[in-house]
Amino acid sequence: MSKIIGIDLGTTRSAMATFKHGEPEIIENNEGERVTPSVVAFDDGERLIGRPAKNQLLTNRENTVKSIKRHMGEDYKTELEDEDYTPQEISAMILQKLKQDAEAKLGGDVTKAVITVPAHFDDTQRQATKDAGEIAGLEVERILNEPTAAALAYGLEDDVDKTILVYDFGGGTFDVTVLEIGDDVYEVQATEGINDLGGDDFDQRIVDWVLDRFADDNSIDLSTNPEAMQRIREKAEEVKKELSSRKQARMNIPFIHQEDGETYNLDYELTRSQFEDLVQDLIDRTEQPTTKALDDAGVSTGGLDEVILVGGTTRIPAVREKVADITGMEPDQSVSPDEAVALGASIQAGSISGEADDILLLDVAPLSLGVEVQGGLTETLIEENTTIPAEETKTFTTAQDNQSVVTVHVVQGEREMAADNKSLGQFNLQGIPPAPRGHPQIDVTFEIDADGILNVAAEEQQSGKEASITIQDAARLDDDEIEEMKEEAEKHAEEDEKKRELIEAKNRADMVVSQSRDQLEEHGDQIDDETVNEIEAKIEALEAAREEADNPDEDPEKIRTHIEEVQRAMQEIGRQMYGDQSGPGTGFDPSQMDPEQIKQAAENMGVDPSKVDPSNFEGADETLNMDDDDVVDADYEEVDEE
Repeated sequence: MSKIIGIDLGTTRSAMATFKHGEPEIIENNEGERVTPSVVAFDDGERLIGRPAKNQLLTNRENTVKSIKRHMGEDYKTELEDEDYTPQEISAMILQKLKQDAEAKLGGDVTKAVITVPAHFDDTQRQATKDAGEIAGLEVERILNEPTAAALAYGLEDDVDKTILVYDFGGGTFDVTVLEIGDDVYEVQATEGINDLGGDDFDQRIVDWVLDRFADDNSIDLSTNPEAMQRIREKAEEVKKELSSRKQARMNIPFIHQEDGETYNLDYELTRSQFEDLVQDLIDRTEQPTTKALDDAGVSTGGLDEVILVGGTTRIPAVREKVADITGMEPDQSVSPDEAVALGASIQAGSISGEADDILLLDVAPLSLGVEVQGGLTETLIEENTTIPAEETKTFTTAQDNQSVVTVHVVQGEREMAADNKSLGQFNLQGIPPAPRGHPQIDVTFEIDADGILNVAAEEQQSGKEASITIQDAARLDDDEIEEMKEEAEKHAEEDEKKRELIEAKNRADMVVSQSRDQLEEHGDQIDDETVNEIEAKIEALEAAREEADNPDEDPEKIRTHIEEVQRAMQEIGRQMYGDQSGPGTGFDPSQMDPEQIKQAAENMGVDPSKVDPSNFEGADETLNMDDDDVVDADYEEVDEE
């Protein structure tokens, strides 16, 4: 049987592990290293991966690529020796080396793997990672979130129920996850993250500091010298690591530049305190996602049993201090932060192959998923931090008479307006039988599998017409977009709510106008002309208020006032048809009406008679006088579940 290994496909370095004799174990690469640099290079047609590629960054930088993971899922290509390669192809080269090295160490074929991704990777990035595995000749058994994998590595030997926070700060991404662990069940409660924050950004701060110092001292801009820049970047990474264990380090690079026959050396001392000042804002950016994950999980810092550090950036003392400050706990450092994710992935691989105890992993959707409805609003089906796999269905209806086609537009994000969220894709449900608006019943179903791949389907109940889409290019998110969506949602929450109220008021006005005109047409000959004229005047006033409305601060209330006036005027139809039997504050007294009259009155009020129980007068009275606040007009409308 082919071995299933666990792979941490990292931004700056990758690792692999196997489950052996009841324990997870790191697999060293052919260079004898426990981690492999995520670097690929071409040298006269020869493909170099890992340490050999990183070693020739300086001499062959134009044919070398690193940190390709930051472009995973993007429409991006990099050129190596006059050939263009996608992020999937470059990642596949790294995976292929890991596969070959694992086969050499394990002495057999390796054709299957569990591959980890950042918790905030979207569907596009997850699919791209699976594609990279397939290109490398691996069957990807599971896409596993990195913090969840790390939790497996730390929690394997402990059967005690506990709540843990995983703070995952790697070379290119930051994630924080809150989990409940017990009885071999690992249930994610909430996850947050930033897809463009990692150790690479810390390196860049040192690079910028050096460039500024050198320019001030020598009036020379080294940023225009590619060779000098590569040497500075390499040295910056070394200094960053050195400052994790020492109070100062030297940026010493001889012969960094030559100009007008003069040679320049670079030699600066950087203290840990100076470095912390340079990167403090980067460290502080992790606080908001961490506290939000705790809030979303309903867990106080006092409710945490453990805090786990993952990723090389957590070796920085200031980062560890920040974690302790946020959580009030000293983090667990019993497992190497560089190896925890790969070890956890191998435990999941062992569970799949039957070598380890069965483990149930319950992850969550990082962002809300929904559809666009009339007025450009987002109607959410699956909330952020919903446990996956997940399936949700909502029933919608048409907004126009005889509407035969409905467009289902799928979006992802936390904003009220669909245009402010990420468009995932859309499809048309065609062949809807002709019917008045509001009559067709259209079920829209969202289904997310364990790997986070989304499927959306729509079905019209009466005709059985169906349409569906698999969102494989879901959320073609750049590195900044997920965090930006959440920040924008918080900044504009009040503004969005006002927009929603105005749109809902307009939608409700449209419905009241349509229903009122239908009732006038059907029953106008049974009431006096004065009442007809009064109702028509109020309908026209409502239409005018709806057309003029564009101020979210004032106009929703004006529209609501006109709606109430129309509804009060419409009650006169029933009074004249059945006699004035209303009591104070009610439209009808059902106790004085027979069942047929109740149902007729319901129709006059625009209420579905099937919802009225003639034997329940109190319930009938409540139903006959209800408004339509819960109905959402749309290109299709959400049907009031009540």
